[in-house]
Amino acid sequence: MDTRQLAAFCAVVERRSFSQAAARLGVTQPAVSLQVRALEKRLGTQLLDRSGRRVTPTESGLRLYRSAQRMLQLEEQLLADVPGEDDAPIRGRLEIGASTGPAAIVLPHLLCEFQRQNPEVKVELAVFDTQTVVSLVADRELELGIVGAARRHRSVSFEPFFTDEVILACPPGHPFAARTVSLDDLKDGPLVLMQPGAGVRQMIEDELRKKGRRLRDLAAPLELGLQESVRSAVQAGYGVTFISRRAVEADLAAGTLAEARVKGLDLAREIWIARATGRVPSGAAGAFVEFATSQLQ
Repeated sequence: MDTRQLAAFCAVVERRSFSQAAARLGVTQPAVSLQVRALEKRLGTQLLDRSGRRVTPTESGLRLYRSAQRMLQLEEQLLADVPGEDDAPIRGRLEIGASTGPAAIVLPHLLCEFQRQNPEVKVELAVFDTQTVVSLVADRELELGIVGAARRHRSVSFEPFFTDEVILACPPGHPFAARTVSLDDLKDGPLVLMQPGAGVRQMIEDELRKKGRRLRDLAAPLELGLQESVRSAVQAGYGVTFISRRAVEADLAAGTLAEARVKGLDLAREIWIARATGRVPSGAAGAFVEFATSQLQ
């Protein structure tokens, strides 16, 4: 069976769009349509429902998709096992997603340096909250995810990437600045939260649960999306927030933010690499993980 046809079909199923599948594969939309029609003709059945706004697989298409994924993974593994030129350049597309913390603190430099060293790799970074990144990795719309919490998912595996420290950031001159405060003190912050799904928020929720507390016990009147929003609110004097130290190092050095400690909370967290379970990594993804790990040691 022609694996190019299977690859085109799987890309359409995953992106729910012929045009987006074509962009992912680096070919024209008519070329993708031709491959899918040829596959349907060979199998003698309709694989995709094209009647709605988004393309969806038929029942036969869903069965084929599961089998096609296994065949394409086997093909990738076979190609990876074939020895090639040691100095052959890495090519392809690296589709990576990250939650806002890792996306702001380490990934831009790593990705730019990796692409500089591998000019034939096209890098695409998408930024979401942790929960969304994990879902996109599970759906194979992203090959790698870099997230601040390992959210349990049967279709995603996690491996440690690097360790990050979360601090309680506050405005300069705030009563908490340079102090160690208690959980009860946080009620007077006031505490500014990131949205549900953010890795830092999940970490704080987990830590509070160990202490028999919940976020709603801390009187947090402001929930302002993701990292940059809460950082701006705290700088403007509207409260305090839990945030990655790496994300605010420049602010701490400049004196536009101050740091406090919270008694009883362990605020070190692991940043994780998320991959779809069973997916064979592309050459670009494997090379990036190896490069990034060496840089972060």
